[in-house]
Amino acid sequence: MLPEEIIIKPIITEKSSDGLAEGKYTFKVAKKATKVQIANAVESLFNVKVLNVNTMIVKGKEKRVGANSGKRPDWKKAIVTIDTNPAETSYLAKGGKEVKVDKKYKDSIDEFMGA
Repeated sequence: MLPEEIIIKPIITEKSSDGLAEGKYTFKVAKKATKVQIANAVESLFNVKVLNVNTMIVKGKEKRVGANSGKRPDWKKAIVTIDTNPAETSYLAKGGKEVKVDKKYKDSIDEFMGA
């Protein structure tokens, strides 16, 4: 699946807005998407480093219109925790030489709140 097919839309509620300070963003995602696919999609779409992904299936509500009743479809919600303090990493290459890798990750998703 493409990243645009995995991430359907952000969920902006009072509870999800409280998590923004901790780097937690909430998205409506494709029901068949796995946690690894969600993490890769968020990293590629928003250029951030994903630390953790929590998913849950939200049950559809029972709705009535007059005498007719029906049920809204179930959907999947993902709470993605991003790295709010990206730092450069270092490792030892061949010959014992230390190599530093500075990936240019952002520390927030600016497009989330419509900015």
